[in-house]
Amino acid sequence: MNIAEKLDSIGKLAPLPEQAPTMRVFIRDLVLPCSIGIHQHERLAQQRIQINVEMTCLEHPNINDDVDNVVCYATAVMGIKAVVADGHTNLVETLADRIAEICLRDHRVLGVKVRIDKLEVFKEAYSVGVEIERRR
Repeated sequence: MNIAEKLDSIGKLAPLPEQAPTMRVFIRDLVLPCSIGIHQHERLAQQRIQINVEMTCLEHPNINDDVDNVVCYATAVMGIKAVVADGHTNLVETLADRIAEICLRDHRVLGVKVRIDKLEVFKEAYSVGVEIERRR
C-alpha cells in the first residue's frame, strides 16, 4: 500500500461484507420545546419542534435478548434531549447536524437520517424544517 492509499484509509471503517445484516432503529415524532431560530421573537420564547430519526445499524450476530447488543433508542432520545436543551441554536440545519453526530457516536450506527419540523412558524402550514442524512 502506498502512502496516498494509507492516508486515504485513515478514519474509515473496514469494508463490510456485501450482505452485512443491518437493522433500522427509529424515533418518530419526538416533540420537544426548543430555543431555535434567527428572529428576535424566537430567542425570547421556546417553540415546539418535532424530531424524527432513523439509524441504520449493524446487527449483532447474536442479540440474545440483551440490550447491550443493540443500538438503544432510549440512549439516543436522552442524547437528543441534551442537545436540544443545550441553549439557543440559530438554524434547524445546525440542530439536525448535532443530533446526527450524537447518533453516529455509536460505532454500530452506519448512517442516520434526521428530520426536524418547526411546528409553530406559519399558521397555514403544519410545519417547516429540514431533513439531513449522514453516513460514516
